[in-house]
Amino acid sequence: MSNLIKAEDLSFTYPASGERLALPVFEDLNLEIDEGSFTAVIGPNGCGKSTLAKHFNAVLLPTGGKVWVAGLDTADEEKLLEIRREIGMVFQNPDNQIVANVVEEDVAFAPENLGVPSPEIRQRVDEALKIVGMYEYREHAPHLLSGGQKQRIAIAGVLAMRPRCIVLDEPTAMLDPRGREEVISTITRLNREQGITVILITHHMREAVGADRVIVMHKGGILTDGTPREVFSQVELLRRAGLDVPQTTDLLFSLRNAGWDLPLDALTPEECAEAIAAAMKSNN
Repeated sequence: MSNLIKAEDLSFTYPASGERLALPVFEDLNLEIDEGSFTAVIGPNGCGKSTLAKHFNAVLLPTGGKVWVAGLDTADEEKLLEIRREIGMVFQNPDNQIVANVVEEDVAFAPENLGVPSPEIRQRVDEALKIVGMYEYREHAPHLLSGGQKQRIAIAGVLAMRPRCIVLDEPTAMLDPRGREEVISTITRLNREQGITVILITHHMREAVGADRVIVMHKGGILTDGTPREVFSQVELLRRAGLDVPQTTDLLFSLRNAGWDLPLDALTPEECAEAIAAAMKSNN
């Protein structure tokens, strides 16, 4: 796969404001995101996850180094619209992204602003709502929907722009478990079935398990980077950084410390049960 996003020696500092001192976040950060991949970015509060996400579609610009999107320099103002067509953003609170009183009008808002012809907008809106499973709600009022449904509408609004990548900045932070499941299921299908590159910023370890790759950020840098199995097996490293691990990994780690010969890379409940059953069998 070719890389879609590249951060090269990225540095960023929030400027001083009033009594607040300048706040450095990154220094010489290097990162590449492959097209078509599903990457989860996790880390404790204040580690720079959201700041990094905002660099991917030029909401923020580097104070040092470069960020490239499909070969375009995010600091090039003439390329800004093109970059934002390539990278769609979904944020924590779906209410902040809903701008219309009817679902289909809300989804049409972004392509209308891009100057897409009306017949194509109709096609894009219908297609996007079907992809996220919200087509039957197209004439509903968004404010009457559940949190998970609103977030799926926000995702549809981004899809209608036909981006190559969707960056989701803690999109389930304000949702209940059912809403979280709806959103994670939706973005997983977008990646697996539509080939859209997904970057998920999250503090829920369970949400990161289904990604191809997990990047762990800590104090403005990358602490570790690998597949979910590789990353979550590093229980002690993650705990020193103030992070949890999936419940399955936590259970296996506890049993391992109690003397059981168990792997730490079983991430699903089924894999965890099989690993424990195999260990019990070998002990008999």
